[in-house]
Formats: sequence, structure tokens, C-alpha cells
Amino acid sequence: MRFFSKYLAAGCLSLFSLASHAESVKGLYQVRQPVSSQSAEVRDQATQEALDTLVLRLTGDPKAAQSPGLAAIRKDPQQIISQYGFDAGPPEVLKVDFDPATTEQALRRAGLSLWGANRPSILGWWLNDSAEGSSLVGDGQASAAPLRRAAQHRGLPLRLPLADLSEQLVATAPNLEGTDAAPLRGASERYSADALLAVHAREEGGQWQAKWHLWLGDQKEAGTVQGADQAAVADAVMLAVAERLAPRFVVKAGASSEQLLEVQGMNLERYAALGRLLDPFGAHLVSVDGDRIVYRVNGSAEQLRSQLSLAKLQEVPAGEAPAPAAPVQPAEGSAPVVAPAPAPVPQLRFRW
Repeated sequence: MRFFSKYLAAGCLSLFSLASHAESVKGLYQVRQPVSSQSAEVRDQATQEALDTLVLRLTGDPKAAQSPGLAAIRKDPQQIISQYGFDAGPPEVLKVDFDPATTEQALRRAGLSLWGANRPSILGWWLNDSAEGSSLVGDGQASAAPLRRAAQHRGLPLRLPLADLSEQLVATAPNLEGTDAAPLRGASERYSADALLAVHAREEGGQWQAKWHLWLGDQKEAGTVQGADQAAVADAVMLAVAERLAPRFVVKAGASSEQLLEVQGMNLERYAALGRLLDPFGAHLVSVDGDRIVYRVNGSAEQLRSQLSLAKLQEVPAGEAPAPAAPVQPAEGSAPVVAPAPAPVPQLRFRW
């Protein structure tokens, strides 16, 4: 334990060198709300909308903002706002920075489930069909801007492909609308994302509609959305994706059971990354034995499995748990040996 602890600070410096795909969402507590003017009335209305956006972003629950426990915050959002101001457009927006600590405390006091900043990275294959033709949205293209703004607005770490010729041949309408992710997986490997999002958006009669499919591990989600323009349909897709993902990762204060989690194959880089993954679960270090580490965490087994899958950890089957050490037998004629208290047995075991 002492040998390991000497290097904890150094391990934190290695945080970003670990090849873990999950990303910490930047600007999670900043909301950019479009406005029509800078009048006091418009500002107050936009501030309320920004609060609703943030609560939905942090909980994934469309009903959470109307929780009775948030009535005082809704009446006076300034309690959790650190600063705000207007940014010239287009479009003009009210930029509201919420204080992370007081915001989280307010949501937990209201009994709401929270989704931490560490979220699955999403690779978005997005095909637009309009009167101007069909085009795959690629990283760096002007058409990527509405997608990035929508992903940021909904608290999702979105990646986009290069959309080179080889990828355009793969990301066709049939493949994006299909129920099998196999055609996209090969082209997606070089981007090392946690989830695949396939979207086929069409413009018809001045309106946009989109069919989307999301794959995260062996789980799949799908849906259809509509919007007045590309920005609106992008926001609708990202909102739907966020609402589907959040229940797998949110941790509700006081409602989850306490349990012990063991992770095998640890090193300094992995220690730093694991700390980030377990932060929403209130993790406390219990013991270190070689490359094995034990944490006390608050959360359901399903939530922990979803969270640890972001770093590609594998669950250790119950039958592979290490056998307890044999008791030490005292030598003949020597004083009896007082056996140490048995170490607590982890309920969940994972390995890198």
C-alpha cells in the first residue's frame, strides 16, 4: 500500500496518456441559449431555459426540471449561476455558467439522478439528403457545426469521421438505416469511439426528418425525429440519444447500494483513469495488493458495468475469484497465532 501510494500524484499526471475511449465532457456546466434580444424579459426567459437544459443534460430525465425539490432554484436560478453574458451571433446567445458544486448539491438535495462528466465517446456517421444532393458530414466541414453545437448542448462527446472517399462508399443510406452495425464497424475502428451513431437525415417539403441508430457494446437504440432545419433535427437526435444513454450511467444519491469493487491488472496510468470513471460512485480506496485494487462504491451492478465498459474492462467470472489464504499453523510449543480478520470480499471483480 505504501509503495503504491508514493506514486499516486505521478499517476494523476498520466491521466490523458491512457488509451481509454470515454471522454470528460468539456463545458458541461455552461449553457449557450439562443436569444432574440438582450432585454431583461428575454434574458430572464433564456435563463430559465438554460436551467432546464442543464438539468436535462445532467440527469437525462425530461421531467427532472419540474421536480418539486428544484422549485426554489427555478424561482431564483442565480443561486447556482457563477456568471453569464451575451455573445454576438449569429445566432446571438445568452451564455450561462453554472457553478458545478452548488448545482450538483441542489440536484442531489432534490433527489435527482446525476450523470457524471465522463461519458461514452460517440462516432457520428451522418448523411444529409437535400435538394442540393447527398453528403456525408465530415470533421472540419461547415455542415459539422450544427452537429457539434447540438452535441455540446446535450452534453455528448461527439466525434466525426473524415468522410473521405472510402468512408463515403460505406456510409450509404441503406447501411445507415440498417439494423446491423457490421458495415460501419470496420470503418470506425481507427476512431476508437465507444459508441456508433448512424443518422440519415432528409429534407422534405421544407422540413427535416432523420432516422437514427445507436450502438453501444451489445446494446442498440433507434428512433425517428423531425425538425424545422438541420440545426433543429441535429438537436432532436442528440437529445434522444442522451435520454437513452443517461439511465445506464446516472447515480441517484441515497438509492444505490454500497458494495466493494475489485479491479485487477492495475498500474499508475490505469489508477488515474479508474478514478475518473468511479468519481460519480463516491469511490473510496479500501486496499491495494500488487496489481489488485479494491474500492468501496455506491451504485448498482448494472451502472458499474456500464461505466467500466467505457474503459474496456472485463468482468471476472465468480468462479475465477482467488482462493482465500490458508490459515497459518503455529509451530509446536509456540504461542497461538491470532488470525487477522478476514478481508472483505468484493461483490464485483473486473480486470484490464
